[in-house]
Amino acid sequence: MNKTELIEYIAKKSDISKAAAARALDSMIEGVKVTLKKGGTVTLIGFGTFAVTKRPARTGRNPRTGASIKIKAAKVPKFRPGKGLKDALN
Repeated sequence: MNKTELIEYIAKKSDISKAAAARALDSMIEGVKVTLKKGGTVTLIGFGTFAVTKRPARTGRNPRTGASIKIKAAKVPKFRPGKGLKDALN
């Protein structure tokens, strides 16, 4: 399912226009981004938790040349599924 299909699904299930569903989805995504950028977490009970983790700097290899390269430290988003989501899949 891509974003357009998700918007159509939300609009149909919520009995709202596709434009309103798109605004709602975009607002939700923006809220998650802003919260993660501040270092917080977003927990949706029954669905899962979005959080930020730190990946340390490390040394890697260029696959083409085999030369060693330095990879900078980075903050990366993580998603941990909640019990409700896990149970729905099994």
